[in-house]
Amino acid sequence: MADKILVVDDEREIADLIEVYLRNEDYRTVKCYTGREALQCAEKEEMDLAVLDIMLPDVNGFTICQKIREKYTYPIIMLTAKDEEIDKITGLSLGADDYITKPFRPLEMVARVKAQLRRYKRYNSSRRTEEGDVLVHAGLVLNAKTHDCFLNERKLVLTPTEFEILRILLERKGEVVSTEDLFHEIWKDEYYSKAGNSITVHIRHLREKMNDTAENPGYIKTIWGVGYKMET
Repeated sequence: MADKILVVDDEREIADLIEVYLRNEDYRTVKCYTGREALQCAEKEEMDLAVLDIMLPDVNGFTICQKIREKYTYPIIMLTAKDEEIDKITGLSLGADDYITKPFRPLEMVARVKAQLRRYKRYNSSRRTEEGDVLVHAGLVLNAKTHDCFLNERKLVLTPTEFEILRILLERKGEVVSTEDLFHEIWKDEYYSKAGNSITVHIRHLREKMNDTAENPGYIKTIWGVGYKMET
């Protein structure tokens, strides 16, 4: 069955344009023009990805993103205003996986959607595990192909971004991974002012799920002014 994508934008022309390009790629779409309508759709219907505009007339895209993340881990792409770095940071910090700056090229938007869905499906696939796909450390078991992660046999429910951060830190266990490197590896974008704030928030969410703390880390240690490392 074709993937279902939630498209939320109060500018009907933009929502319609996104729908046309996504349907040309055989995706199913659910359009919403208000935040309240989007929240209802996200609650009632099972989605595979969401494209959320930030500026909506009632409930903004940040709130919708936050509400979705309380229950679901599917990819979220935020539509941000031109050159508004704070919007990018806030969206990524609340659990969004990518952002597209308005005005955007429809084909670029489609490419971003495909990339996020590929990554999400890869993480949630049930393919045979091969050597090197499973990372193990101090009761933490991460399977890079099935997107399963367990801590002392307790399953951790992670977003794709949280999973990527944890995978990178485990693969480079004992090394300090700079905030800039983490940002670039995850979002494949140029590091910009205050981008580290989004990484900081994702790290905090990871620690909460792992019952870890910054003050007395058992797993993720902050190297102030540099980045993070997985304790050995």
